Amino acid sequence: MNTIQNIKCWSIIFLFALQSCNLDAQQVKSSELIVGAERLDEYLPLIKGKSVALVVNQSSLVNDRHLVDILLEKGVDVKKVFAPEHGFRGEASAGEKINDQVDQKTGLPITSLYGKNKKPSASQLTDVDVVIFDIQDVGVRFYTYISTMYYIMQSCAENSKQVIILDRPNPNGHYVAGPVLEEKYTSFVGIIPIPVVHGCTVGELAEMINGEGWLKDGLKADLKVIPCENYTHKISYDLPVKPSPNLPNRQSILLYPSICFFEPTNVSVGRGTDTQFQVIGTPQKNMGDYVFTPEDKPGAINPPLEGKTCFGLDLRTVDAYKQELTLSYLVNFYGKFDKSNVFFTNEKFFNLLMGNDWVLDEIKAGKSANEIESMWQLGLEDYKELRKGYLIYSL
Repeated sequence: MNTIQNIKCWSIIFLFALQSCNLDAQQVKSSELIVGAERLDEYLPLIKGKSVALVVNQSSLVNDRHLVDILLEKGVDVKKVFAPEHGFRGEASAGEKINDQVDQKTGLPITSLYGKNKKPSASQLTDVDVVIFDIQDVGVRFYTYISTMYYIMQSCAENSKQVIILDRPNPNGHYVAGPVLEEKYTSFVGIIPIPVVHGCTVGELAEMINGEGWLKDGLKADLKVIPCENYTHKISYDLPVKPSPNLPNRQSILLYPSICFFEPTNVSVGRGTDTQFQVIGTPQKNMGDYVFTPEDKPGAINPPLEGKTCFGLDLRTVDAYKQELTLSYLVNFYGKFDKSNVFFTNEKFFNLLMGNDWVLDEIKAGKSANEIESMWQLGLEDYKELRKGYLIYSL
């Protein structure tokens, strides 16, 4: 081998080694991701000598220890816990009533922020100086934890209390998709004018809510966000704890934006199985070859189509990270469904999830998924421009 060939050979080896090093660095960076709750040195000085309320659930962990236990150990004056949908321990079914109670381990009073009392009252904040929000979100508009955060910010703004957001990664934070919510369809499953997949962490959303004046009467919360370290929106984040009973793993979380639209239909999304939001099916045999039967289970009390054999699709092997949000499953099932039966069982709720009423009309009119998805692109572009001003992490 001559000198020139040697140089070429070693150049190729060097390039491969360099690429390998870059890949390893990215993997190390991901493994060193530090969530806001871990950065105690950043927020403990902010709450020293203050009375604190916590908005937390089972996902509020710091290295396998709950934030409540850590703060009490540090001598923080924790007055109470506010619990979101699914409760403090995250075991309640979707929509299940959560009662106020006392935590057996710590003796702290737990106040539910789900049901009639979605927003802390002035009296519930009387003995509190600051409210800390630390809950894992999944990056989807109708996932109600961001609505709870909105109401926390509203109540704190009205009552001159500080809000501290301990930020966490968004497992669907690598993209933005879906129609932007229309004001007419504001509800607890859509509280602010953002798309279905909003591409923000809760910290970024909180800054957006404040910056855009989206709180009632244009109020602004006294807000402090404790960011994650070593996080970017390109990182594929696998949650260490399931964020709610029916999102048991990464695949279900990635499919959730697409599959949740089946909730107000005669199609099961796998509630009452061990493959929630990873399978879809109905008793109609022409829907697919995969067969499952929903049953009554903890976290899925009286699931839709309970005890009925359902035929449909197993989506566990789909590359949901690359696929992103799609209406194709919904449109295909609607097209194959026996029209002598009701497909949409709650059109009002469907429109609240979608954030408008025109998508339902287009589905009924026989439009394809691609045609419908193209109709919301203009609103998405405007939102992406808006989002740029509130990003804490690089895209």
